[in-house]
Amino acid sequence: VQLQASGGGLVQAGGSLSLSCAASGRTFSNCCMGWFRQAAGKEREFVAAMSGSGVSTYYRDSVKGRFTISRDNAKNTKYLQMNSLRPEDTAVYYCAARRGALCGSYYRSVNEYEYWGQGTQVTVSS
Repeated sequence: VQLQASGGGLVQAGGSLSLSCAASGRTFSNCCMGWFRQAAGKEREFVAAMSGSGVSTYYRDSVKGRFTISRDNAKNTKYLQMNSLRPEDTAVYYCAARRGALCGSYYRSVNEYEYWGQGTQVTVSS
């Protein structure tokens, strides 16, 4: 699977951004898809994930109610809508995919994902 992320940028606190991740090379609906982020000097951390069918979604606590993960299997694209952004959301955001439509129990772990996009910078100013 090849992943191409886009949509990052600079936004003021309280603003919104929408990230996209286009996938190719594998049946998109057969993959659990995730979003991770990495702030400067910190480890990459889980943000959100969605099962292949789109039925199951998962979020880190700090983004619940603000971020929404979605996917369009017909377009082989997934999205991360980010609202009410905070300066602490500043990071490089990565899309990821793992084989298997179910995300399983370890979807928060970077080691569970075989495929990664190149990352897109999100900067939230205060």
